[in-house]
Amino acid sequence: MAPSFPASELRYIIDQSEALMLLTSAKFSSKTDEVLAEGLEHKPISVGVEKIMEGSKSGDKVTLEELGSEENGGMMLYTSGTTSRPKGVLLPQSVLTAQSLSLLEAWEYSPSDHLLHVLPLHHIHGTVNALLTPLFAGSAIEFLFPFNVQVAWERLATPFLKSNGDAKKKPITFLTVVPTVYNRFLQTHGALSEELKTAISEALKPSNLRLNISGSAALPTPTKAAWAALSGGNILLERYGMTEVGMALSCGLAFEDRIDGSVGWPLPSVEARLVDVDTHTVIAPGADDTTADGKERSGEIQLRGPTIFREYWRNPAATKSEFVEADDGGRPWFKTGDVAVRHAVPGAGTGKSGAWATGPAFFIHGRQSADIIKTGGEKVSALEVERELLSLPAVAECAVVGLPSEAWGQKVAAVVVLSEEGKRAGKGGKAWGSMDMRRALKERLVNYKIPQDMKIVEGIPRNAMGKINKKTLVKDVFGDEDAVRRRSVDLKREKEEAAKQQQQQK
Repeated sequence: MAPSFPASELRYIIDQSEALMLLTSAKFSSKTDEVLAEGLEHKPISVGVEKIMEGSKSGDKVTLEELGSEENGGMMLYTSGTTSRPKGVLLPQSVLTAQSLSLLEAWEYSPSDHLLHVLPLHHIHGTVNALLTPLFAGSAIEFLFPFNVQVAWERLATPFLKSNGDAKKKPITFLTVVPTVYNRFLQTHGALSEELKTAISEALKPSNLRLNISGSAALPTPTKAAWAALSGGNILLERYGMTEVGMALSCGLAFEDRIDGSVGWPLPSVEARLVDVDTHTVIAPGADDTTADGKERSGEIQLRGPTIFREYWRNPAATKSEFVEADDGGRPWFKTGDVAVRHAVPGAGTGKSGAWATGPAFFIHGRQSADIIKTGGEKVSALEVERELLSLPAVAECAVVGLPSEAWGQKVAAVVVLSEEGKRAGKGGKAWGSMDMRRALKERLVNYKIPQDMKIVEGIPRNAMGKINKKTLVKDVFGDEDAVRRRSVDLKREKEEAAKQQQQQK
């Protein structure tokens, strides 16, 4: 569990999981006392790591049942809770093994890999991608948590420093982190000493850092380009996964297969399909990927295979609702709730990264519930608009959301954190504003995709994996839904009244 969570959230997880033991280090003993103080249906045995290491003499014991088969034991992680209350995702040993074997084939972990681990362990990214799979391969794992950008830079540089270097420190060959970490690297690089910069330029080359992966949140294209420039052409590999399925889609090891804005192809042993969210029909690869007038057809990603979780713990209704029976007699399909399009990319998907990375590639449009905005009969991908906003020098961070609209059903809105340039990039040297945004996006996006509303904020809250809870953000920035809808009605009336007055004047 994440010690950064409030005590009430930790109590919920302990109760919902029916935990028998709460294991903690001395560093978090006060948090443990707070969690156990009140409000629990049943108190688990609390044991410190130090007691385990010394041999507990307290007499308190927890006996694990005989596993019997790989379907019984494993791990349970809780969903991030960005769209609903966190759910316990049960991952049997067989599932964890299948997820690891899939990644071993696709990303080619080896005993010569040395992975720098800066991620929390209460997410699938930090456990399966950065811990279990490299252990399967016999890779070395070096922990550096919590993440500190200066310490991380120094660790990457150390084997290549001409003075004060440490020959015993092996070069980092494998780095898998979230986009916000890459952004922190890029933001702080300019302030480093010249000696560190020289060593880092060597450390980040593809010949040393053989694989750099970005995931858990959408990667802005400018971040990808800036990292490639800084690292001597090392292109970030993007992939797609979630707690329930581990990693499902990935770009390939060949640089040609690391496509901007794409998450690549279904990983080994994973089956993926797209299902039209309106008609619920399967979109077949190829001819069905586009409509008669040439528009790309978007659909929900549905997955099946040995890497898919077994159930939501103590929540059979949620488990049943997230699966759909297959029409071929095979495993049921898991409904991810994420919407994507799929198309071929010239020069990519030809098998250079393996037989699994062939054909049309997937491009994520976002969560069906939060990132697909229906405005005036058109569907807008919030992630597409965010990528374009982030390519503007005036924007440091952004989140694109849908707001209720009397006229359009929903309207596109943006929450923006300005860069230093943005604070003086507007007309007359003032801070960049809504009109500046619309002008900047006019040549990049069709009109209905350009945000109609924009709010400037100092920062956008994210969870440990860099994800934004957009429902909470909308409420905090724009007010509750009723208030937004009332403003929309008032705005519509004002526009209608203004149009009438103009007509009368004519």
